[in-house]
Amino acid sequence: MTVSRRTFLGSAGAAGAISALASPLVAAPQSRQASLVKPRRLQPGQTVGLVDPASATWYPVDIEIVSESMQALGLKVKVGAHVLDRRGYFAGTDEARAADLNAMFRDPEVDAILAVRGGWGSARVLPLLDFEAIRKSPKILMGYSDITALLLAIYARTNLVTFHGPVGASPWNAFNVAGFKRVLFDAEPALLENLKEKEDTLTIVENRVMTITPGVARGRLLGGNLTIVTSLLGSSYLPDWRDAVLFLEDVEEAPYRVDRMLTQLKLAGVLDVVRAVVFGRCTRCSPGEGFGSLTLPDILNDHLKPLKVPAWHGAMIGHIERQFTLPVGLPVEVDATLGTIRLLEPPVA
Repeated sequence: MTVSRRTFLGSAGAAGAISALASPLVAAPQSRQASLVKPRRLQPGQTVGLVDPASATWYPVDIEIVSESMQALGLKVKVGAHVLDRRGYFAGTDEARAADLNAMFRDPEVDAILAVRGGWGSARVLPLLDFEAIRKSPKILMGYSDITALLLAIYARTNLVTFHGPVGASPWNAFNVAGFKRVLFDAEPALLENLKEKEDTLTIVENRVMTITPGVARGRLLGGNLTIVTSLLGSSYLPDWRDAVLFLEDVEEAPYRVDRMLTQLKLAGVLDVVRAVVFGRCTRCSPGEGFGSLTLPDILNDHLKPLKVPAWHGAMIGHIERQFTLPVGLPVEVDATLGTIRLLEPPVA
């Protein structure tokens, strides 16, 4: 089951006038030279805390399924106090959702934190997070889609490596489980590459690598959901983008919206300073009926080819059944011809 973020969403000036904190290229308040902080690796018998920092979970059985999946991985489960709260489309008030996150980071019995789902709402809790407590007790935090706001903000404020990967409500199939274990249990500097399954066809149809600009590059892996990244531009909750390998994904966005958001990243200066771009999937982002629309490949070529940095489209990242577990902030090497992401050091301590 994929979790749609779009379902829950509503539809460079003078240097003296803009503070450094508001620049998308300046890391604040953490220095980009600060040492990378890695959470400890997971081990069987440890405890994962379940939180719901965004949209509501409507049915208690969903929490039971997530809990049983984690237990099948050999982990214990601690459910946040407000996971089944509801305020409109949110999983409770901003204060309640932030309280669960803060409590999990402060709890010495909790070793990792997993978002149950995405949707919309994580950005609203950022001012309520106890970043000092997070800095003092670094733990694995994982999710994707709307959870991008938490992954990037926590990395920006604390230099803690966070993880873009399945949420609790994602399918815990063999591919997702294997990637989760390689990165978080085995601390493997893994090579992440798309499946090359032909199934009953004459050639590979699914998970194709579509190179935009060939080449190899190294940098810090940063990114996530395109809509969420652009919504945080100008805030103090984004990292320094210089020398980053930027990865992006989205869901249920008309091509013109993707065009608009990539234009925003360009005008903000983000695209001009990255070393490579990996675009995963934009699920259900087709032009629709009628004539005159640019396609997603048209838009990616327009924005990424002129950068003259390695770039490709089609990575197993996004609102899809099988997806990579990606360490946000970790140094990586990407090959845009082969469509690979190689972790250059262990992602967890």
